[in-house]
Amino acid sequence: MPHDRPGLPVTVFLVRHGETPMHAENRYVGRTDAPLTDLGHEQAVELGEWAAQAELTAIVSSTLRRARDTAEPAVRKTGLPAMVDERLVELDFGAAEGLTAAEMRERFPRERAAFEADPYAHPLPGGESPSAALARGRAALADISNGESGDRVLVVAHGTFLRIVVCDLLGIPPRAFRTALPVIRNATGAVLRRDHTGRWGLVAWNPPLGAGTETW
Repeated sequence: MPHDRPGLPVTVFLVRHGETPMHAENRYVGRTDAPLTDLGHEQAVELGEWAAQAELTAIVSSTLRRARDTAEPAVRKTGLPAMVDERLVELDFGAAEGLTAAEMRERFPRERAAFEADPYAHPLPGGESPSAALARGRAALADISNGESGDRVLVVAHGTFLRIVVCDLLGIPPRAFRTALPVIRNATGAVLRRDHTGRWGLVAWNPPLGAGTETW
């Protein structure tokens, strides 16, 4: 197939999963296997309607339930297999899991202040190193974009993870992920294109993904 040729440009749609109860309350959710809310399921259905017209060649999601359930309507609409990759899971937030930012400032104010100053160098207490998350994310994206999955791949993953990886792919210092990319909305995210030289570029950020919207 032509899209399997090495070096052919590849478009990757890096999408955050739909809303969960913890996100609705602005709580940090990392490895907790939270379900989608009713709104989250509606967002997933909209993503599926977009996928039906997007001429995707593959769909890959994190192994966590909220990502798999967000990808499911797209899998159903396109008939593509549901592939999962554990390297796409969200960061482990350690002691911050399930807390709001205000609750963190009360429980561990010094550590939260250090995180806010440089979240890449100072992960939340007991949390995964962002550099480790970036390493697994870059490895996953290298495999996803190597041509074997075709040239238009939907990837459903997680907010913090995606912002760190996108910053690095675009040449933005990953430590700036909270300021450079402050918001990644549910059921959307980044449309990236890797050219024949291996260089990544940003096509769109937080675009609407639904029936009748742009497919690039």
